[in-house]
Amino acid sequence: MHATGPSSVSTRPLPLYNRFLLTDSQRDRIEIVLVSPRNPLNIGAAARAMANFAFSRLTIVAPFEPHWREARSAIHAGDLLQNARCMQCLGEAVAGCSLVLGTATLARRRPEQPVLQLPGLAPILESALACGGRIALVFGPEKRGLSRQDLALCHKLVVIPTHPIQPSMNLAQAVAVCLYELAAPRTGLGALGPSRLGTRESASLDAGAPATARDLDLLAAVVDKTLAASNYSPSAMRNANRHDLHLLLRRLSLSRSDARRILGLFRRILWRLEHPGHENANHPG
Repeated sequence: MHATGPSSVSTRPLPLYNRFLLTDSQRDRIEIVLVSPRNPLNIGAAARAMANFAFSRLTIVAPFEPHWREARSAIHAGDLLQNARCMQCLGEAVAGCSLVLGTATLARRRPEQPVLQLPGLAPILESALACGGRIALVFGPEKRGLSRQDLALCHKLVVIPTHPIQPSMNLAQAVAVCLYELAAPRTGLGALGPSRLGTRESASLDAGAPATARDLDLLAAVVDKTLAASNYSPSAMRNANRHDLHLLLRRLSLSRSDARRILGLFRRILWRLEHPGHENANHPG
């Protein structure tokens, strides 16, 4: 027998199937980043998957097609596409994040950063959310995945367990699987409860707040200039040294205050190297 009016429907409580989803403030600190996606339909389907789990922060880096905001596959997620950020490079997209997680398959690459199996994603994000930082979950283009240069900007590598016969996943499917893992009843962030995740909005002011990607890139740039000024290695090795430096700084898990202290030290060293005749002068900055 079908209900004949809205009153009969309202008397039945809805099932709490979504009680494991994160809070608005927690989701607002997690950015989904798609790097150089080629197919607008994949972008739209990824946006739909985000909407399924109530995530709304989407960044597109250097998209292949210019008309991706009109993708018809973004069912009930059109506003999400319209409000998405569009950046030219990954470094710019994740500059404000203290934890950057790149997704990839290990079938054709040897990882240079710590590898995180998908079931371990929720505990890592739990710690990052408790510290008050922002988080980026980064997905590469459909054909080749994230480049070595892009992965150098990531703290960890997230791997979805798949069969070696077909190791890679469709872009939108990978987004959906990762976001479901964050809301999984047994292992996801939602199972931990809001009380454990914390909402330290002022954490960026704390001494122990983690360094953001912007902090690390600024430090890397000054260290790179210092190495060049000291003739540390041949110019042909500079790109390789810069790549290794980005990886090293992310492995150190520096706080913002420590990153600033190290930055000050290298700035003084660089100034001395660039002003050899002023050994006894005070550093201007």
